[in-house]
Amino acid sequence: MSNNPEKIEIVGGATEDGIVVGNAYDKYGSKNPIVQRIMSGFHQALSDLVRKAAPKSIHEVGCGEGYWTLRWAQEGIATRGCDFSRTAIDLARKNAVDRGVNASLFDVKSIYDLRSGTDNADLIVCCEVLEHLEFPEKALQALQGVVDGHLILSVPREPLWRALNMVRGKYLGALGNTPGHIQHWSSAGFVTLVSKYFDVIEVKQPLPWVMLLCRPRASQSR
Repeated sequence: MSNNPEKIEIVGGATEDGIVVGNAYDKYGSKNPIVQRIMSGFHQALSDLVRKAAPKSIHEVGCGEGYWTLRWAQEGIATRGCDFSRTAIDLARKNAVDRGVNASLFDVKSIYDLRSGTDNADLIVCCEVLEHLEFPEKALQALQGVVDGHLILSVPREPLWRALNMVRGKYLGALGNTPGHIQHWSSAGFVTLVSKYFDVIEVKQPLPWVMLLCRPRASQSR
């Protein structure tokens, strides 16, 4: 059983149905001090927003190999995760077993297939997902049906994300674009998009992401 919450088994850049799935690089367990500093900022921002939401239950949509779902489960929060990728979910379940966590917390499900009454939670977390989607607005509409209290979203902040990739010599032929990223937003552009579907109540910018804490609009509240 693993006692290191930073260490999970990752997909490692595999594709499924032509789509890059999971994490290509173990950013959570990296020993690189620059990566550690960047990830510390992401951790702090996300943890702060989760504390503010004070959820009784969390559903992580696009959970990948399960890093955050497992952390929250081990903190005693009623948590579950889903991802469209069976490869990623198989690894999430293995990572759960390694930690003595119930592997049934994880389910194979596309964000587009979320259903009200089945997939709801007090807090929905959807980080590093929308940039991979062909239809991000359709995904936001699906999220509207399952957010009971709060929603946390994050995406890479552009063009900063690509610029930083190029500075470190990565993906130069694609002008710094990470494989699988097909949507690109500035902080303001992302807030504008999400505000069409939710009330944005806080914006954080952990380098190089933009992260939002949202609530359903009054007309959506049950």
